[in-house]
Amino acid sequence: MEAISKRREENHRIQKRAATISVVVGVLLLLTKTLAWTITGSSAVLSDAAESIINVAASIFAFASIRLAAEPPDENHPYGHGKIEYFSAGFEGGLIVLAAVAILVVGIKGLLHPPDLRSLGLGTMLVALAGAANGLLGFWLIAVGRRSGSSAIEADGKHLVTDLVTSAGVVVGLLLVKMTGWPILDPVLAILLGVNILFAGWRIVRTSAGRLMDEADEGLLQRIVDSLNRIRQPGDLRPHHLRARWQGQKLYIDLHIFLPRWWTLTRVHDRVDELEAGLARELDMDLEAIIHADPCRKQHCRFCALENCPVRGAPQSSDEPWSLTDIASTGIHPDFGD
Repeated sequence: MEAISKRREENHRIQKRAATISVVVGVLLLLTKTLAWTITGSSAVLSDAAESIINVAASIFAFASIRLAAEPPDENHPYGHGKIEYFSAGFEGGLIVLAAVAILVVGIKGLLHPPDLRSLGLGTMLVALAGAANGLLGFWLIAVGRRSGSSAIEADGKHLVTDLVTSAGVVVGLLLVKMTGWPILDPVLAILLGVNILFAGWRIVRTSAGRLMDEADEGLLQRIVDSLNRIRQPGDLRPHHLRARWQGQKLYIDLHIFLPRWWTLTRVHDRVDELEAGLARELDMDLEAIIHADPCRKQHCRFCALENCPVRGAPQSSDEPWSLTDIASTGIHPDFGD
């Protein structure tokens, strides 16, 4: 547990540093793209610069949310403040959607009134440099977010990678305009970029909403089931009611399990403690498991490998590993045979 606590503190330190770098670099790239728009008068470049404004705002919000998420639990927030990161990621996704709408508006206006483009060579170079820097920062933030368990940092990184795609499209568009002499391509490109950004923002909002609403993560649940099978001992009978939810970087697990009804309360308590510690060890993450023990029934005898059971009503006839289908059951006590 001490190692997990140290790792959590180290993750928070890494996240704060990443968020600070994101804000500083974001401001510099915004200034670069604004300069490129001033030079070229391009609707597509203006769209790219508008998205960078959103980048900076989102990075500042992510920085604030990470600092709050690191605060320990208190009386008003007994589970901690971790969910603020999901709100931050969802907020960023919403800002991306708003930026996409603004870009679409700029593009449509450009179709009606084609812009007077100029100095495309210098403007293209500035956008290309800013886009490359955004991409490098974005991929780094995604890696940091996944490694440290920060949804806000990961969402910020995905946003910047989306910005890289936008900048690449702008560069291609400006080169085409310069080669063909067709200024109408500029607003058309802005509209296409707006549509792409709109879908990217929606995906971030959707993921964040799932975490805020404790949406079931089948992959995570399967990992928990696999861990339970590895720490299973004779007397452990069919876990059920398995649920898991994230609170920031901390995982909360609760489940029921049948244990021998003739065991003393002390023995049941000790076995539950062993299971909770075993899950933390197997999953190797910051988690809290709460396990409710139910007394076994006669129909469970055929699943029980416990020797010298004084209340056994039938010999063991099945030793199949536990499955996600059985363990994640929401029924009140699953029936495993009459």
